Amino acid sequence: MSNPLIMKLEYGTRLNDKDRAVLQQLTRRTRRIVRHADISSEGERPENVHLVMEGFACRYKILAGGRRQIVAFLVPGDFCDLHVAILGKMDHSIGTGWGCTIVDIPRSTIEDLTAQQPRITRALWWATLVDEGTLREWLVNMGQREADRQMAHLICELLVRLRVVGMVSDNSFEFPITQADLADALGITSVHANRVLQDLRTQGLVEWKNKRLRIPNEEQLVEFAEFDPNYLHLDRRDDAEDPDLGTL
Repeated sequence: MSNPLIMKLEYGTRLNDKDRAVLQQLTRRTRRIVRHADISSEGERPENVHLVMEGFACRYKILAGGRRQIVAFLVPGDFCDLHVAILGKMDHSIGTGWGCTIVDIPRSTIEDLTAQQPRITRALWWATLVDEGTLREWLVNMGQREADRQMAHLICELLVRLRVVGMVSDNSFEFPITQADLADALGITSVHANRVLQDLRTQGLVEWKNKRLRIPNEEQLVEFAEFDPNYLHLDRRDDAEDPDLGTL
């Protein structure tokens, strides 16, 4: 079975067989998180780093009156905050409304990796920078794009991120997320989210049935969304001559 973490980190640096073996061992022991459960809750003291291996998770905040804002979707290969164990307590929650499989990684293991595995360390830096770039793009979306283009942009992003880890087939992918979840991610009402989704369907930009999303014409959706994947940094910088990484 393909390892989504290895597949993702290959975009960050040139991993060798030893690196891949280390990462395979790191992700060997998984556990299942049931639907509507938190992986980490706001206010709790974090001890482990969590890695998503299957399914979807999200970062979110609960506001006064129970309102929720989703600030990131986490897909296979994504860390739920790589350096979170440094913090005294969580300032947001990480949960799954859909169920997912994760790996719990002790803080000491991450420290050992960064001390002993330079290629993996570089790839982890890259992953953190991609998370920051994605957050910036979400802020631009919420501040400057209309809801229909914002939703289209999110779908384009998920298509690319899931394709990186081998989760896309025939321009389609599993999409267990509800319209209420989309509304909480886009900062709009569920009614508005429903109208926007129906409009995208009417235009032939998306098909969504049986918890699977398909993009009939990717080029058309990308143009409509004004989507540029540059913030995902998938064009790897050549590190072959980096003396700190040795011969590849």
